[in-house]
Amino acid sequence: MPQAIALDLGWAPSACTLPTAGQPLRVAEFDALFTDAVRGVARPEPTRLRLELVFSPGDAARAAELTARENGCCSFFTFTLTIADGGLALEVSVPAEHVEVLDALQARTTAGRPE
Repeated sequence: MPQAIALDLGWAPSACTLPTAGQPLRVAEFDALFTDAVRGVARPEPTRLRLELVFSPGDAARAAELTARENGCCSFFTFTLTIADGGLALEVSVPAEHVEVLDALQARTTAGRPE
């Protein structure tokens, strides 16, 4: 049975163990990362999202720290941060039963961005 998506937070699943009061702050942190650092979005597989980020030590550290905290409350996510060939990428994978969460996360990455 798919997890319900919290309507007010967009992609925070009901299975999230982060206290409810902390969820809007976490979503805001991800939104800020998406706005500041995401330069490209690809969906190579239904269960995998690839975000091309601005190549900088600060953005790498920020993405690593944020995704480590997120994995602590939503352990179904697999985050892979890759620094290679002058590029920085963050891949987000989920099991098939959480594809709706990844769909909503992808929608947040592109919200407000020009097509």
